Amino acid sequence: MLQIISSAIVGVNAMPVSVETDISSGLKAFAIVGLPDASVRESRDRIRAAIKNTGFRFPRGRITVNLAPANLKKQGVLFDLPIAISLLVAKGEIDRSSIEDIVFVGELSLDGKLRPINGALTTALMCQREKKTTLILPNENTDETVVVKDLNVLGAESLLQVVEHLKGIALIKKAKQAKTTKTVNHTFDLMHVKGQSLAKRGLEIAASGAHNILLKGPPGTGKTLLAKSLPSILPPLNEQEAVEITSIASVAGELSANEGLLKWPPFRAPHHSASAISLIGGGTIPKPGEISMAHRGILFLDELPEFSRHVLEHLRGPLEDGYVRISRAQASCLFPSRFLLIASMNPCPCGYLSDPKKHCPCTLHQIQKYQRRISGPLLDRFDLVIEVPNLSAEELMDTPLSESSEEVRKRVTAARKIQFKRFKKTKAFTNSEILQSQIKKMCDMTDEAHELLKLSISNGHLSARGCARTQKVARTIADLETKQKIDAMHIAEALQFRAEI
Repeated sequence: MLQIISSAIVGVNAMPVSVETDISSGLKAFAIVGLPDASVRESRDRIRAAIKNTGFRFPRGRITVNLAPANLKKQGVLFDLPIAISLLVAKGEIDRSSIEDIVFVGELSLDGKLRPINGALTTALMCQREKKTTLILPNENTDETVVVKDLNVLGAESLLQVVEHLKGIALIKKAKQAKTTKTVNHTFDLMHVKGQSLAKRGLEIAASGAHNILLKGPPGTGKTLLAKSLPSILPPLNEQEAVEITSIASVAGELSANEGLLKWPPFRAPHHSASAISLIGGGTIPKPGEISMAHRGILFLDELPEFSRHVLEHLRGPLEDGYVRISRAQASCLFPSRFLLIASMNPCPCGYLSDPKKHCPCTLHQIQKYQRRISGPLLDRFDLVIEVPNLSAEELMDTPLSESSEEVRKRVTAARKIQFKRFKKTKAFTNSEILQSQIKKMCDMTDEAHELLKLSISNGHLSARGCARTQKVARTIADLETKQKIDAMHIAEALQFRAEI
């Protein structure tokens, strides 16, 4: 019996799978066992055609391929290449010793060409974890996998090329990391947003500490423009963040062919008709949702009250924990979801409740019903709530361009560097991730700041969660000013952003 190593994607991780092949005498048959899904079972016809069209004879007899462990659900097309190689080794076309310590993944076309797969980077990380030295996969997936250290990544164009490499006829060169780095030209820039200095300040604080922010105000005041400008002031990802995000995008099939590590935080903006599964993740075989696709980036929910309350309530756990666990009968998967939530809303159904220049025809019942679509516990998870009012004619027409996103990003980057040093020995990256047990140590306050916060709690303006979040925001404001201690002014500014709807 022959064994070849491949991998199966479970959630956003890869698990090693042993491809065992046995060829015995008897009537012609080709069976794949080990809990394969339809796409794996259909690989029999692809593999048969690919082997014949590559110039090899397909083995005769009764063929049994087992994908072990048998209790792990196997899905996708990445088993085509390892099964084909195992058949050729069993037939004697390839020497058994040549496949030792190699992991194979790849989809085969009928003519033997290799097609790109999802989850290549996750598979490469599995190879590193299992101490495998070589990974052979489609050439289009090499750019995302070469970043994994101590791994020989070999990109192949076809089954024939893989066979010739294993035979020593024509060796495949080790893939190298591209020297060029893809740059991102942000479509929206803060300099084009007229006025709204308070909202811009709020965006800067939110970006610096990854704090959740809610923008509310009448229609047309620039809430959506402000939200879409937020990515332009975020710093590029560090290597660990880039690997996490690229791995999730690769598993979800949203990574383009020949695309390397993603360098900038993702920005996801699902429509308000999105279901709970599309937002949180799930399915019969769990897949990452929008909150996981926004990991280490931004999730923008425009017109927040228009989302189903049932859907929004699913956000409460991930906003606190930074991950979501999807449990199904066949599998239970843990998806990372540490994202910056930015949302926008109108104050009432017509939108003009807070506009002094326009009449609001909404009744009190309509207003209360509209605002109650957002529960108190969810609202309490917004660190900053900012009013975005209508501008006067002078502000709209005569105000010169404000500072660019590039200038703001420099301050945000400086604040993030302070936080990076602070959390160097932890798993956190930003102030929003400070644990309750760490607040006293990392949010050191002056006596004046302590008294101001205590007074606000006594007046009933803050819940226990709100108190902790206020201290985290104040910590970020102090970082922007490169201050070691949080003083009363930092607490005061943080408190003004926790206004109630």
